[in-house]
Amino acid sequence: MPSLDLCINTPMASMQPALSSMRIADFFDGKTVFITGGTGFMGKVLLEKLLRSCHGVSKIYLLIRPKKGQNAHERLAQLLCSPLFSEIRKERPQDLQKVLPIEGDITQPELAISANDRNMLARVVNIVFHSAATVKFDEKLKLSVTINVLGTQRLVELCKKMDNLEALIHVSTAYCNCNRTEVKEEIYTPPLSPDQVTALVDCLDEDLVDSLTDKLIGDRPNTYTFTKALAESWLKENKGDLPLVIVRPSIVLSSIEGPLVGWLDNWNGPTGIIAAAGKGLFRTMLCDPNKTADLIPVDMVINLMLAAAWRVGTSKSRELKIYHCSTGQQNPISWYNFIHSCFMYMRQYPFNEVSWYPDGTVTSSRILNVLNQYLLHWAPAYVMDFAMNLTGGKPIMMRIQDKLSKAAVCLEYFTTNEWNFDDENVRYLNAVLCESDRREFNFNVAKIDWGKYIESYVLGIRKFIFKEDIESVPQARKNVLRLYWTYRCIQLLTVMVTWRFLTIRYAPLRLMWTKALHLLVHLARLLPFV
Repeated sequence: MPSLDLCINTPMASMQPALSSMRIADFFDGKTVFITGGTGFMGKVLLEKLLRSCHGVSKIYLLIRPKKGQNAHERLAQLLCSPLFSEIRKERPQDLQKVLPIEGDITQPELAISANDRNMLARVVNIVFHSAATVKFDEKLKLSVTINVLGTQRLVELCKKMDNLEALIHVSTAYCNCNRTEVKEEIYTPPLSPDQVTALVDCLDEDLVDSLTDKLIGDRPNTYTFTKALAESWLKENKGDLPLVIVRPSIVLSSIEGPLVGWLDNWNGPTGIIAAAGKGLFRTMLCDPNKTADLIPVDMVINLMLAAAWRVGTSKSRELKIYHCSTGQQNPISWYNFIHSCFMYMRQYPFNEVSWYPDGTVTSSRILNVLNQYLLHWAPAYVMDFAMNLTGGKPIMMRIQDKLSKAAVCLEYFTTNEWNFDDENVRYLNAVLCESDRREFNFNVAKIDWGKYIESYVLGIRKFIFKEDIESVPQARKNVLRLYWTYRCIQLLTVMVTWRFLTIRYAPLRLMWTKALHLLVHLARLLPFV
């Protein structure tokens, strides 16, 4: 029975009638959900949240592609063994039986779903979440179009056959319109139509498509943002009577709330760079420290997606709504503050087996960044690989730096520019929610405490990416303290050698250098041994 917890009248909510007195969880009672991208980062969080907070959901079908010798059932069993589902496995293990695999492939015609499964889905599915996509910035255009555009078209074809569809949530990105600095919650027409691009990609071989990619994507930085814009444009023109909603998250990071605070399972976005910096392998990056880092916790994106499904399903509206799930308008944080906080917590909770003291710099000067790269990345990597060759070891540092350099280049566009993502639709949706739903399905970014969140993010990298127990922190701190003093001594030695070189011909400066050296030796004798 639906809860009587009614929507609270707020100034924004009073602008229009309340959408529904039905709570979000009640809306999902008895419903069958179909999810694409369920094995991905956001898909796992969506699945867990549905099982944990929407107990009445009837069934959840996941589109799963056979992979690495595993069929769909085996991949689902592996997915449900993730630490993310530990609370459900412990408290309500029977709910896991609601999750069923649908073998298919987003890159294939009709999603490679069998005729029997297609007919079954058409009969029973009420809500669809489409989060399957390639999120690689440097993906080849042909594959990116196949997954992000054609995959979306094929899903819509299936959705139009669903007799009882109440909500279709398409996950896009706030950066699909990154060629604009002011971005509204609306769809902008791309220079090339989706049909033109898909026809071109389909008839040309991959090498020729690769040679034309830069011209085709125009003023967008990569194939990901370009194909996401194409998919949105196609949806606008071909949605028909579908109850479609588009959610555009910005840069998605770890979870901010339960069941696992700080949970993440991939290196995407800035996470790979931050993790490498924490290991002492990455120390400089091209970035405007004063620009806004539009970061968003993954569970807030998922909560917004569930609320958006509730909104379109209970209002019965066929108006295409777009939601910017971002923080830049209500709770901005600069790249400087984000990076500075990450380093602070990576020193407080150091990773194990750190190669060098976690420290670094960001600069908006390309020339200075290149100089820093050669001095702080390539030169040490070359020396370490040379030493490994001499000792018969396996040189890997140059390869690691090459991968990190490519990852940093992919991020440069986003760390040196800034956008204003309008989020009026998101604010309105939050305003009309019941108070209990605002707590259970929280996507109010104004309440993010960035200090606490970044601390949990660093701990999440430590625990879920590097699989390091919290008990190892004390020993890791000792190691980092030794590296700190080594780092400072090398800095001091470098300054002294440089100063000595500059003062060889000048007696007064030589005298100053000698006195400074004597003073440092005297102070060193007074310091306790570390």
